[in-house]
Amino acid sequence: MNPDSVSLTDAPSGPPLLRARDLAKAYGDHVVLDGISLDAAPGQRLGLVGENGSGKSTLLRLLGGLEDPDAGRVERPTDTGFLFQELPYGPGATLGGVIADALEPAREVERRLAETAALLDGAPDDPETSAAYSAALAEAEHLDVWDADRRAEMVVDGLGLGGISSDRPVGEMSGGQRGRLGLAALLVRRPRALLLDEPTNHLDDEALEFVEGFLSTLPGLVVLASHDRVFLDAVCTGLVDLDPAVDGPTFYGGAYSFYLREKAKERERWEQRHEREQDTMANLRASLGTTTHRVGHAAAPKDNEKMGYDRTGGRVEKQVSRRIRDTRHRLEALERDQVAAPPRPLEFSGALTRDPADGDGDAVTVRDLVVPGRLRLDRLDVPFGGRLLVTGPNGSGKSTLLHALGRRLRPASGQVRWRGGVTVALLEQDVVFPDPERTPRSLYAGLNGSLEHAPALADLGLVAARDLDRPVGELSVGQRRRLALAMLVGYGPQVLLLDEPTNHLSLALAEELEQALGTAPGAVVVASHDRWLRRNWSWDELRLVDGAPAG
Repeated sequence: MNPDSVSLTDAPSGPPLLRARDLAKAYGDHVVLDGISLDAAPGQRLGLVGENGSGKSTLLRLLGGLEDPDAGRVERPTDTGFLFQELPYGPGATLGGVIADALEPAREVERRLAETAALLDGAPDDPETSAAYSAALAEAEHLDVWDADRRAEMVVDGLGLGGISSDRPVGEMSGGQRGRLGLAALLVRRPRALLLDEPTNHLDDEALEFVEGFLSTLPGLVVLASHDRVFLDAVCTGLVDLDPAVDGPTFYGGAYSFYLREKAKERERWEQRHEREQDTMANLRASLGTTTHRVGHAAAPKDNEKMGYDRTGGRVEKQVSRRIRDTRHRLEALERDQVAAPPRPLEFSGALTRDPADGDGDAVTVRDLVVPGRLRLDRLDVPFGGRLLVTGPNGSGKSTLLHALGRRLRPASGQVRWRGGVTVALLEQDVVFPDPERTPRSLYAGLNGSLEHAPALADLGLVAARDLDRPVGELSVGQRRRLALAMLVGYGPQVLLLDEPTNHLSLALAEELEQALGTAPGAVVVASHDRWLRRNWSWDELRLVDGAPAG
């Protein structure tokens, strides 16, 4: 397979419904995609995964025809549906009007089926009429027109829009409601190919479970990009990984759990190949140096040995010279084609530090904490080396608790006590750097440059080498958040507070972060709605509901 080609033509569902060939796309000097090919068939649900900026959204826009590729071509069904980040309806459109518009393709097919059925009754032997009726019937079965009204009602309720009046204007809806309505319109419409960019935004757990079940029953094709790992595991029949790898973008024929296992094996093979090549090159360099040294210091023949030397010594010297040339050519080829070292995974070990005076007991204690209208907590003890996950719906007080633990908020009553000398650091959801001209390297050095235990910024695996000296004002939200996390990890607090740490992180980095939490020698408190993190959490958990512990 072409290193930059993903082919799914062997899918059991039938011939490809969506074809892309040699797609390339650049924005200015920045090449996002180069030579991507993809075939996908009905019944497949493909997830696009990869680092932020790897081209997931760009590929979806190219597949959907929202942008033209610089090179290559795309063949798609005429009824391809694309989930826009903003609802493509004016503020005066109503919920009922949007759903009615989504039902119109089914209504039109139903009318065409009735018309061709009537014509067929009058001319049952006419081949053109029979073909038109068969085509209308096939389309009606695909759109399931006889169940369209019930499906629309089910989708509206399943996405949490059932309590909104049908005459409610779009302009009076919240951003989350508009996002859910856009998804509802696509699901009701039921296009042959469905392209979804972050469809889980604005969805609560119940709505997520509904969408997972609905997409899993669609007969058409779904291609999606999502940071929700539970969603990818529940919905996808295959994943296309756009992250850098030894052989370029790769297709994995399974759900997210399968992808994780295969990625671990792939990284191990990558590391082994890199190690073998480095060992081979070291051996060749040593051999080359030894042989060259031996030839350079060979003793000159005596006068009475010159004829023998010409016959044997000269031949040997030629053989040695040939071996030197062969070795040098082999070394040059390896140096030219060697595989790069795999990116270093995120590590906390050796960065976070315990209280130098006493690593036992509690780092932070809370008693009778009250923040009016936001949080009420009678007791909480955070021990050194402890791990605590704080969960709960939006507005339940998760961020408020972390701000109180991080000395960012003074409660109306109660106490938050820190062990003497304990350092605390908080990663907030919204990262702001006051001076947009500062670079990651200078910001990191300003906070951690004088700390003896601080690892180098490049060694943390959070900031790409190309971004180290860029102004932070030019970095994306995700890149700034990664820098903020790197600064806190390098600072080495005894208590690390992480508010929604997997937001704006790639799936690979989110996995590395969760693995690293288990190696951090300090205390860690995490507030998160991330379903995958919650599902795999093996330490203590505090669930908040309406600003108080549940149960």
